[in-house]
Amino acid sequence: MREEVGSQVEQIQQGAYAPFPDERLRELTLTEASALIRSGEITSRKLVELYLARIAGHAHLNAFISVVDPATALGQADAYDRYLAGGGEPLPLGGVPIAIKDNIQVVGFTNTAGTPSLANFFPKRNAEVVEPLLKAGAIVIGKTNMHELAFGTSGYNTAFHSPDVVGVRNAFDHTRIAGGSSSGSGSAVGARLIPAALGTDTGGSVRQPSALNGCVGFRPTLGRYPTEGVTPISPTRDTPGTIARSVEDVILLDSIITGLAPSPVPSASSIRLGVLKEFWTDLSEPVHEKALETLHKLEQSGVQLLEVSLPEIFDLNRAVSMPVALYECRPSLTEYLSANETGVSFDELVAAISGPDVRSIFERYILPGHLGVVDGQAVDLEEAYLSAMQHGRPELIKSLQTLLNEHQLDGLIHPTTPDLAIKSEPGATRFELFARMIRNADPASNAGMPGISLPIGHSEEEGLAVGIEIDGLASSDARLLSIASLVEHILARGPTKS
Repeated sequence: MREEVGSQVEQIQQGAYAPFPDERLRELTLTEASALIRSGEITSRKLVELYLARIAGHAHLNAFISVVDPATALGQADAYDRYLAGGGEPLPLGGVPIAIKDNIQVVGFTNTAGTPSLANFFPKRNAEVVEPLLKAGAIVIGKTNMHELAFGTSGYNTAFHSPDVVGVRNAFDHTRIAGGSSSGSGSAVGARLIPAALGTDTGGSVRQPSALNGCVGFRPTLGRYPTEGVTPISPTRDTPGTIARSVEDVILLDSIITGLAPSPVPSASSIRLGVLKEFWTDLSEPVHEKALETLHKLEQSGVQLLEVSLPEIFDLNRAVSMPVALYECRPSLTEYLSANETGVSFDELVAAISGPDVRSIFERYILPGHLGVVDGQAVDLEEAYLSAMQHGRPELIKSLQTLLNEHQLDGLIHPTTPDLAIKSEPGATRFELFARMIRNADPASNAGMPGISLPIGHSEEEGLAVGIEIDGLASSDARLLSIASLVEHILARGPTKS
């Protein structure tokens, strides 16, 4: 990939295509870009040229692991431009470039999952979630970087990076993390290298990088988006998700992936959201300040907000989160590696893990099959998993359902992350930082609930993006997205980064 980026930079310097032909184009949402191509006001070629140039000019972000050959992407763009010129029926995403996280298979690209042993794995079929996007006319322009094997929130990937900079970098401050594990997808959309991207979310891996990079990030109800062809951690927790610049874009992508029509935008007074006390404690001051401003704006607009509490929420979540992810990882990864003919065994994959943090997770927990030591005794991972699935997860689901139903809530609203983006360095991978960054997003993940993170501005001193999340009950995706659309309108679109 680094050779490809260097080649693109040379092409730019030689005038093969202008690096920034129209500054307005890079701010287009997915929906806006599609409409302009459809109307003939811009060509797909011009848009693809723009994003190829921006990706090449921002290699220091480490947002991409692989980028399409320019001739291939421009050939696809030209073909769609000719199709429209010949009177072809416009497609919903016709000629618009998108990016895909590098654990979601796309034919023609490697699917590394951010780990060295899969660096040469070219899948023979697309992930099921990608197919409808391609049929809708999207052009996959590259595969985005990620925390290795999706086991982290910093994106500090030691295997795939530019020569001088390690770790995927934040769109607003290149010394800070982009979040994870869909790190490159968040950074690329936030830095205007692409209008939209797919990621995956196990415990916050779409919503957290979206919050840190000023994007909209959507995790659907578990099972709403197919997972076939996606490198797994946990079938009980994993789902693909979308990252874009607007809720309108997320709704468009959702309708294309699912084939379902969106819900109408509700009135503000019909919306009732719970402010869960536990998710609003121990926040950094800049996050707390922006989040409170958001609540005030929503109340002023007529949205009903109700303070609620679930004191046991973090204990309930703790009993489910790690036992499920750690136990399901080995069998699901083993099956994936074999079924997709990667040529790599589970043991070979583990032996080649690059990041010390990810290697430690496998060596300390997954391989020996225990969850740690309590009172001098190793906690058996299988026992913890069975308890989580038989008791812990049902209890977590029931507690959240009861809370929302008893108070007649459409959802819960809270800061997506307790803190701003931290410095990108080896220490950013520490488990306590990992756990804190997904603290508010993880419970809904383990309950199979949908959640969406919206940008709400940036901190005054640091200039870093802040996000607010709304979680809904399972299968309330259409309602949740319609609420998010209204909230976005009330708040106005979030911060941008050139």
